[in-house]
Amino acid sequence: MYTVDETLIRAPVDACYRAGADVERWPEWLPHYRYVRFQRRDGFGTGRVEMAARRGFGPLPWPVWWVSEMHLDPGRPAVVYRHVDGITTGMDVEWTFHPQPDGRTLVRIVHGWKQGPRWPLPSPARRAVADAVIGPVFIHHVASRTLAGIKRHLEGG
Repeated sequence: MYTVDETLIRAPVDACYRAGADVERWPEWLPHYRYVRFQRRDGFGTGRVEMAARRGFGPLPWPVWWVSEMHLDPGRPAVVYRHVDGITTGMDVEWTFHPQPDGRTLVRIVHGWKQGPRWPLPSPARRAVADAVIGPVFIHHVASRTLAGIKRHLEGG
């Protein structure tokens, strides 16, 4: 499974990077996030983080939950996650921030997951579920709303 979500934000790279890394504040800015908690904090935006959000199906909110090892790469800049608990264990996620000539920043989130969920199914079936359902129905939905909320927050909307 491989998904890419991106948006252009009218804010400098540093502001976008900081907002992308400031995950504990996401529930304030992003109504679909239920909570974000560090289980182990190694510094700002670094450590083992537990996240819970909602994936709405019309009026019905479906809870989603995962735990990641999170670290920052300020030289690129990038926010990097490795999911270590939950259905998406083994998924790699990378947020990158690219300055644009007009002063905006392209913020891109890439989710990559080779094996799919750890269910008692053959590997091709697990990957098919990840490609057909988990990626487009859950991952893309939450990631696109996360980017929209970060954009709203930074652009003052």
